Amino acid sequence: MKVLKKFLKGREGEISLMIDSLEDLWHLKYIIDPNDVVFALTKRKPEGASDKIRPEKLEKVTVRLGLRVESTEFHKFSNRLRIQGVIISGMDVGSYHTFNIEEGTNLSISKKEWKNDQLERIKEAEEASSRPSVIMVGVEEGDADIGLVRHYGIELYSHINHSSGKRVGSLRESFFKEIADQLAFVYNENASVIVCGPGFTKDDFLIELKRLYPEIASNTGVEDSSMIGISGFMEVLRKGSVDKIMKESRISREAEYMDLLFKEIAVDGKATYGLKEVKNAIDYGAVDVLLVADEKIRTEREESANENIENAPIEQMMKDVNLTQGKVVVLSTEFEPGARLESLGGIAALLRFKM
Repeated sequence: MKVLKKFLKGREGEISLMIDSLEDLWHLKYIIDPNDVVFALTKRKPEGASDKIRPEKLEKVTVRLGLRVESTEFHKFSNRLRIQGVIISGMDVGSYHTFNIEEGTNLSISKKEWKNDQLERIKEAEEASSRPSVIMVGVEEGDADIGLVRHYGIELYSHINHSSGKRVGSLRESFFKEIADQLAFVYNENASVIVCGPGFTKDDFLIELKRLYPEIASNTGVEDSSMIGISGFMEVLRKGSVDKIMKESRISREAEYMDLLFKEIAVDGKATYGLKEVKNAIDYGAVDVLLVADEKIRTEREESANENIENAPIEQMMKDVNLTQGKVVVLSTEFEPGARLESLGGIAALLRFKM
């Protein structure tokens, strides 16, 4: 993500962005709220034209429209974000329209109040765009997984299974070649690769990777893990290998906070969870780190916009924590730590002192 222009007066104003990646589209899902105004180029039939007047297919023209947002939908597997709303600027004012935002799109977002977490998301996405991407490959005899490290978690790209993988010779070479070919398909020149798994299969695979794709192998490291798949990738993540490449990745930070939270909960220590309990801790000035699930915030903001509520509970709690020099961390519910937080009610806190 790249910030093209920023016009803010206090918390109100407009920010123009260039969307560079799938992760940027995911961030936008939590940056854009109902009642925001979004401007972008789009295609629409010429004003006044109708199929009844001209039965032949009408060509759409490219125009710049401003929509008052009603809803957003992130389509991860089609690489787009749909923004739906009513046109307030441009042709056909008052009509409904949908922006299909994809990589390479420029758009402007105008808000009456930009929230801290939204501005932080933009800053984080812009900084992340200059870091290398990370691809993880988990390998054991006969089975392999390829995962892509996203801002919102680890996305399982593919699973390769060769039931005869334990045999030596051409069958094993075929297994390794299929992994290498799939890895090459998602690899780019800015990517780094981590190969993990139990035993020595991962080391044998790296030898074959050096023969097949020496350029990829030159940007590949090896880590031990007790298993493959998401659980194995999480194990490597907790060792800090991804952080060494990405310079403190978002998902590593989220995993670390949730591990600490559950550790404190297990010993009845400096942690609490649930809306009422966390609110009480904030009132006492006890919250050091507030952990909130992204979907919890998004749902509350949508409900607040529909019901015209100014100081919704979680929004106010986030502001109160910032005022007491605490830290607010928003976790992705598409990733295991955020899903664990959601199971606790979507909100928890690490405390300065035991309540």
